[in-house]
Amino acid sequence: MRNCILALDQGTTSSRAIVWDGGGRAIATAQQEFEQILPGPGLVEHDPEAIWSSQLQVARDALAGSGKGADPIAALAIANQRETAILWDRHTGRPVANAIVWQSRVSAGICDRLKADGLEPVFRTKTGLVLDAYFSGTKIKHLLDTREGLRDRAARGEVLFGTVDSWLVWRLTGGRCHVTDPSNASRTLLYNIHTLDWDDELLAILGVPRAMLPEVRPSSGIFGETSAEWFGRPIPIAGVAGDQQAATFGQACFEPGTAKNTYGTGCFMLMNTGSKPVASNHNLLTTVGWSLGGEVTYCLEGSVFVAGAVVQWLRDGLGVLGKSSEVETLAATVDDNGGVYFVPALVGLGAPYWDSYARGTIVGITRGTTAGHIARAALESMAHQTRDVLDAMQNDAGIRLRGLKVDGGASVNNLLMQFQADLLGVEVRRPVISETTALGAAYLAGLATGVWHDLADLARHWTLDRAFLPKMSEPTRQTLVRRWQEAVRRSRDWVEH
Repeated sequence: MRNCILALDQGTTSSRAIVWDGGGRAIATAQQEFEQILPGPGLVEHDPEAIWSSQLQVARDALAGSGKGADPIAALAIANQRETAILWDRHTGRPVANAIVWQSRVSAGICDRLKADGLEPVFRTKTGLVLDAYFSGTKIKHLLDTREGLRDRAARGEVLFGTVDSWLVWRLTGGRCHVTDPSNASRTLLYNIHTLDWDDELLAILGVPRAMLPEVRPSSGIFGETSAEWFGRPIPIAGVAGDQQAATFGQACFEPGTAKNTYGTGCFMLMNTGSKPVASNHNLLTTVGWSLGGEVTYCLEGSVFVAGAVVQWLRDGLGVLGKSSEVETLAATVDDNGGVYFVPALVGLGAPYWDSYARGTIVGITRGTTAGHIARAALESMAHQTRDVLDAMQNDAGIRLRGLKVDGGASVNNLLMQFQADLLGVEVRRPVISETTALGAAYLAGLATGVWHDLADLARHWTLDRAFLPKMSEPTRQTLVRRWQEAVRRSRDWVEH
């Protein structure tokens, strides 16, 4: 009986694959990092072939690790880094340029010009997004503007665009399927979240030919079949979602008002707002959560660009860590941050500031400052940025959260999770399964193929690992928040433009 799901979790710094059984348990996992290409300040690229080869390898490794190969696999699922833009040749299947990663600010100037032309309200109304270099639409425009002849080829359908999910499906199916789902499409600045289609006015503004865009299909459903050469037999691809929406689904946030925060390379908080999009008045994003059974679920989202990546920087940039997992031990060498605040605007600031020209700032350093203080300030920056987003989200939705579900790599850090509960003043709930991104994609694929029956079936799998209760006094909390906000103010609009 085929009752397992192979879930691919293609992230910003690594590719993962997990085999899940019918009880929602991980039975095999594989992971592989790949190179980050940094052409200049604020610019981030990936080699699409490295994304593909690493993802294929870990998928094969996970199947081998399960001890059963592809035999019990009912379907394959994909969760992916979302706004990263890939362009490739339809005939050869080869990329025409490096992928421009969601973190890259390469198209900030394009966004500035569109704003100056008064076009931001058009994008905001139709897409639910702010006009920022974060999203893929302006990345596509940048490539089409700067590569000679590329726009003409794209207009003839010879060059295709996709977010990472589309690229993987294309390669997995041997070029037979050029598809995406609404959760990814809604992150492009090209997709109308009300009509649920690519928007001709937005395409015209950005000069993006419709011929290069993928077909949008429901998040849960059959997208195509993998070529037999990859895993020994064809496997249906039956679930696709952007990583943060997948994590929200994997956290069983099925009811309006439920929310999760993922601590990964960036930090992403999503709140389910139900079947109607909720417009934000506080610089949050209105986005499609998932499309399932003919129904679309919307979310409010706050996107923080640098969260776990700040720990990577401590490891690789400063060299104060041998490996990322050492950060909690280093931070615990001091009782508090010693007055040090670290605003990790290494590629600008995301929600609720949306400042492409902010840069990383460490303030409050004295002769007594140690590496422990800086490590602690780096961890605390994730919690502070999360509070900034939650305050905006609660104001937009008119809902006071009673608790926050958490996941992602940094959620295993108990010091950070306790500080997060203290700073928010609400319970922080960490599930037994922290790999909720891959799990959410697996759930979508499993619903499409009969591995699971309904949302109630999925909700029964959610199990609490640990709850963190707030212990901090209100005056202490307010002092920390006030000093953080002052540090943010000093980091903003740093780069000349």
